[in-house]
Amino acid sequence: MDEAHVEGDLVDVLYSEDQIQQRLAELAAEIEKDYQGKDVLLVGVLKGAVMVMADLARHFGRHVEMDWMAISSYGSGTKSSGVVRILKDLDTDINGRHVLVVEDIIDTGLTLSWLVSNLASRLPASVEICTLLRKPDALQMTVDVRYVGFDIPNEFVVGYGLDYDERYRNLRSIATLAPHVYS
Repeated sequence: MDEAHVEGDLVDVLYSEDQIQQRLAELAAEIEKDYQGKDVLLVGVLKGAVMVMADLARHFGRHVEMDWMAISSYGSGTKSSGVVRILKDLDTDINGRHVLVVEDIIDTGLTLSWLVSNLASRLPASVEICTLLRKPDALQMTVDVRYVGFDIPNEFVVGYGLDYDERYRNLRSIATLAPHVYS
């Protein structure tokens, strides 16, 4: 799917497919260096992180394991309350493991803060976070994010896994969504 199919719905393309792949390659190299000699388990958060995790994993020059979680945060509309429910838990025991949570975007940080606390209670060797996008102006909680692809303005973005009402996930780029679509 390309941007022409959603003409009028998108305002600006923030990052092209090439820019995203270049940044993921850089992040993978940095992660490989930091975890040299250690096995790392990538934990993706469904559904948004699917594209990020798949492409990040393909940029590694070594073996990585992957697992998935699906969580739901309660709130009104597009706002998160930080009250979280696990819809799909890990299949892997993370006790003593090095865990790297892979996210598509960090917005308020409320849900991610809960997730990191939940994973830490399972006694892993370490828990770190890698996100493709972060909205510093939207953060409501301090979340220690070790690997950040891009910091973006506090705007509604779609594409590359990010959706609005389950649409736009399959765009190859990341773009801002026109307000008339979600207002």
